[in-house]
Amino acid sequence: MADHHHHHEPTGTKLADAARLTLEAQDEQWTPMRAAIFDALAAEERPASAYDIADTVSKARGKRVAPNSVYRILDLFVTNNIAMRVESANAYIANAHPGCHHDCIFLVCRTCKQATHVDDDKVTGDVRAVAAQEGFQAERPVIEILGTCAKCAA
Repeated sequence: MADHHHHHEPTGTKLADAARLTLEAQDEQWTPMRAAIFDALAAEERPASAYDIADTVSKARGKRVAPNSVYRILDLFVTNNIAMRVESANAYIANAHPGCHHDCIFLVCRTCKQATHVDDDKVTGDVRAVAAQEGFQAERPVIEILGTCAKCAA
C-alpha cells in the first residue's frame, strides 16, 4: 500500500465523462438530471449542500428542482464513488478521480470552508485495523480534520 499519493485529476468535460463511465459501469444510468447535478457539484469550489446544488440546477433549468431529489442523486453518487460527503459540513464534493477507491481524509478549513481531500492508505488502513481489532466492520471510514488552511492562516 502506498503511504500517500496523488492522481492526475481530470477536470471539466473529462471529469464528467469519467463520472459517467464509472456510474454506467455499475449499471446505473447517466440521465440529464444526474449530469446536471454532477456538473453543478463539480463546478463548486467548496463542499456544497443538496440545497446549494438544487438552487444552482433550478436556476440553470428555469424550473425548481427539489432538494430531496438532489439528495437521492448525491447519495447514488457517493455510493458509486463519483462524489464524497464531507460529514462535518453536511455537504458534498465531486470525486476528482471517479472509480478510484480510497478512504477519505478531509482537511476542512473553519474559516473559508474549503475541504481538501487527501489519500493516505497507511493512515486509513490503520483506522480500519483498529476497527477490526474491536470487531467492527468498517464500511466507509471518513477522517475529517478541522482547522485553518495555509491560505487563511497567512
